[in-house]
Amino acid sequence: MITLEDVKKNPQILEFIKQTEEAMEALKYTNHGLRHSNIVSGRAMEIAKDLGLTQREGELVAIAGFCHDIGNFLTRTYHHFFGATLFSQVFMGQFEPRELAMIMQAIGNHDKEEMNFTHNISAILVLADKSDVDRSRVVDKELEHMKTDIHDRVNYATTESKVSVDKKAKKILLSLKIDTNFCPVMEYFEIFTERMEFCRKAAQFLGYRFGLQINDFDLL
Repeated sequence: MITLEDVKKNPQILEFIKQTEEAMEALKYTNHGLRHSNIVSGRAMEIAKDLGLTQREGELVAIAGFCHDIGNFLTRTYHHFFGATLFSQVFMGQFEPRELAMIMQAIGNHDKEEMNFTHNISAILVLADKSDVDRSRVVDKELEHMKTDIHDRVNYATTESKVSVDKKAKKILLSLKIDTNFCPVMEYFEIFTERMEFCRKAAQFLGYRFGLQINDFDLL
C-alpha cells in the first residue's frame, strides 16, 4: 500500500515539483513548489480528519494535495490534466484501481471551471488548495513588482490563513488576516471570488456551508 511518505520520497514526483517551482518562478507566479505542496497536503489531511473521514481517505487526499500541481512545468493552462496523467504514469499498478482513479480525478478536477465532485477527496483538495493564501507564497517581494501584480500583493498582505471545520454548525470556515495598510480587502475579492465559489461548491458536496472571515469579520 502506497503511503504519503512513499510519494514524498519518489524521485520523479520530487523532480516534477522542482521543475514546477522553477517554471512558476520564471513566470513570476506565487510559490507552487514544495512549500505549497506540503501546505496543501497537510491542510487536506487535517480537514479530512476533522470531517471524520477514515485514515486511508485522509492519506489519499494528502497524496493528492502533495501532487496536485506537478503538471505546471508542462503547461499552466492545463496543468491539472497533465498532473493527473503524470501521477498515473508514475504509480500505475501500485494503488488499488479505485484509489488511483480518485487521486487522478482530484488532481484533474482541482482547477477548472466545470468543477465536478464525485467523492470527498476531490472536494477536500479544492478547499485545501484554494485556501492557501499567504505572504510566504510570494517569490518576488520587490515593492515595485507588487505594485503592479495584484496576486503577489494580496498574498503578501495576507499574514495568516487557516481552515476550520465546525461539525455541529456544519460549516467550513476560511479565516484570513489581511494587512489593509498594504492592500484593501476588496482586492482579495477581485482575484479570488472564483476560488471562493469553488470552495463553496466543495463544502456543499461535503454537506457543509462555506464561510469566509477576514480580520475577524464574517463576509460569507
